[in-house]
Amino acid sequence: MSHLLGVAYLLAEEGGKTETPNSWLPESYEIIWGSIATFIIAGALWKLAVPQLRKALAARTARIQRDLDESAQSLTDAQASAAQIRANMGDLAAERTRLLAEADRTAERVLTEGRARIEAEAVAADAKAVADLASARGRVEAELQAEVASIASVATEDAVRSSLDGALVDHLIEDFIAKVGIAKVGASR
Repeated sequence: MSHLLGVAYLLAEEGGKTETPNSWLPESYEIIWGSIATFIIAGALWKLAVPQLRKALAARTARIQRDLDESAQSLTDAQASAAQIRANMGDLAAERTRLLAEADRTAERVLTEGRARIEAEAVAADAKAVADLASARGRVEAELQAEVASIASVATEDAVRSSLDGALVDHLIEDFIAKVGIAKVGASR
């Protein structure tokens, strides 16, 4: 490379102007030195840059392959998740149907038990009402009988007093005393 700089320096000292017999082709020494410089640069690039380029391309290829593998794995995982979700949705539909059927059975059972309980409560309420009515009837009848007995006693007493005269009352009292006296004598023996 230093040769190339040296040639460039020599040319610059000569005045910088060179005349070539052919306007399309440069001088032969320029062709030789240019070719040598091109081969040196190409060799250096081949030796230094191509391995780095190959390494970078291999790393890029590996990264792209890794991304493709991850994408394929993600696709597989997503498809598995979608299948699981579809299966779960099917399970959810079956579970929903089962729960609705169970809720219907429970509602029917609760309704039947409620009706039975209400009927039992109605029968018990009827029986209690009948018992309360009978109890009230018994109390009313007892009160009525007591009232009738009281009125009858007063009426009987009034009827007996009005029908008894003084001689009959005296006779009854003496009979009573005599009976009580006989009873006392019999009891003391």
